[in-house]
Amino acid sequence: MAQFKKTNVQVYAKSATVLSPDTIYWKKLGVPTLVKDFGAIDFIDFSPTEPYLFAVTASVRVQIYNPVTKLVVKNITKFQEGAHGGSFRKDGNLLVAGDDLGKVRLFDVSSKSILRFFEGHKAPVHRTFFNADGYHVSSFSDDKTVRYWDIATEKHISTLSNHNDYIRAGCTSPVSPNIIVSGGYDRKINMYDVRTKESVLSLDHGSPVEALIFLPSGGIFISAGGTSINVYDALAGGRKIAQLSQHHKTVTCLQLASDGKRLLSGSLDRHVKIYDVATYQVVHTIDNTNAVLSLGVSKDDNTLVTGMVDGLIGIHRRDLDKDKGDTEKNESRRTRNRRKYESIFQSADEQIYEFKHDKIEQFDRMLKKYEYSKALDNAMVPVVIGKSPEKPVALIKELIRRKGLYRALQKRSHAFLVKFIGFLLRNIGDFRFTSALVDAANILLDVYEDEFDTFAGTEVGKMFVNLSRRLKKEEQLIQDFLQVQGLLEMISVAADANQSSEDLNRENILTDDLEASISAQKHAVINID
Repeated sequence: MAQFKKTNVQVYAKSATVLSPDTIYWKKLGVPTLVKDFGAIDFIDFSPTEPYLFAVTASVRVQIYNPVTKLVVKNITKFQEGAHGGSFRKDGNLLVAGDDLGKVRLFDVSSKSILRFFEGHKAPVHRTFFNADGYHVSSFSDDKTVRYWDIATEKHISTLSNHNDYIRAGCTSPVSPNIIVSGGYDRKINMYDVRTKESVLSLDHGSPVEALIFLPSGGIFISAGGTSINVYDALAGGRKIAQLSQHHKTVTCLQLASDGKRLLSGSLDRHVKIYDVATYQVVHTIDNTNAVLSLGVSKDDNTLVTGMVDGLIGIHRRDLDKDKGDTEKNESRRTRNRRKYESIFQSADEQIYEFKHDKIEQFDRMLKKYEYSKALDNAMVPVVIGKSPEKPVALIKELIRRKGLYRALQKRSHAFLVKFIGFLLRNIGDFRFTSALVDAANILLDVYEDEFDTFAGTEVGKMFVNLSRRLKKEEQLIQDFLQVQGLLEMISVAADANQSSEDLNRENILTDDLEASISAQKHAVINID
């Protein structure tokens, strides 16, 4: 008697993730530690000097955290209204921040005392940055102006007003203390030279500008707004070098990492994208629990902090000591195990392997007895259809091949029909199962077409109506795909025809040139004779 052949259940493996050096590098940041603040996280900035403390601006305060302990070490609360844009100077000793009253305050980080108090803006100041020389501050306000302040005299030197809407983004050149770039909700990006007190460059981003940042060279700056990130060459008159559109919701923040070789962008779609600045390709993506409003990364890349709309701060920390210890521990364990088994194998005269029987699924046992209804019952249990839908699909294919599905579906209870139709509705759109489940749905309709009147008003009747609609939807989808395929074929044929025509013209030109060359050579020979 021939041996029973099990149902061939195809395993649909997921496409393997390519582990690039960037993926391995950034995955070492690990699972973030979540810290709750009182309001949405407006801005995050890292101190450029060790131990790379980071300032989190939220609600009416600026809190300074230690990245190792993840605890607050300084708490600056000298704001009457909401604080915005707290950022460090390049020596890490001073911090500047704006507020909802239009004030700009300069703090000493160690003592938390106010050193300077700049007044002049008539609306909230959302971004403040030190200029490259460290002796001036630039502020960007909702009063549609950019102000340039002198720290020593506590006075503003220039007021720059070329926007028609709120200014929510800005940055200062890392190499020149005189260059400032601002971005507004009027979609405009303006570059100023404070020596001339005028805009030297004006660009249209295409969406309200949310963030701006310079590359370390100072010749290229990047803007974020809407779902796009634009890269501009300032030295070439603002020529757009690249446009990145990897987010599907508004991009809210930009940061540089790896000494300016990597660009990070945060978005309301909960993702942080990491780009290679050389190619502007995404090299890694970090998921977050909620929409990202701000982000910061330490100079050594060992700490990444994201600020979210619900007040959560996600602190990703690369624990180098733990990674090293785990590696040594795993290596020593592997070494011990290898030595142990080597000694066992050397002392053993013969190895006897345990005989294992092939596991046969319960529905295969029923198939072996030609009990098709019971086989279908065993395949439609919640555990199987929930975790391994490929098994019921494989059984359905086998029953169709044996012409036994019609018999297996006859005289079924309402509960089973609801379960079976629900399975069809959930999985019929999966391209792996569509063909088999469409055939199964047609067979089911054939079995019960004379009983539709009895199902009217019941749950089974509603499920049959939904199944009918879904089949029509799949049919329409296939027709749409066939139309697209036809259009693509027409385009391909037209392109081939144009290419053939161009090749023919090129061949004719080459032939004419060759004939002219031969004729010229003949004339030359005659003249020589």
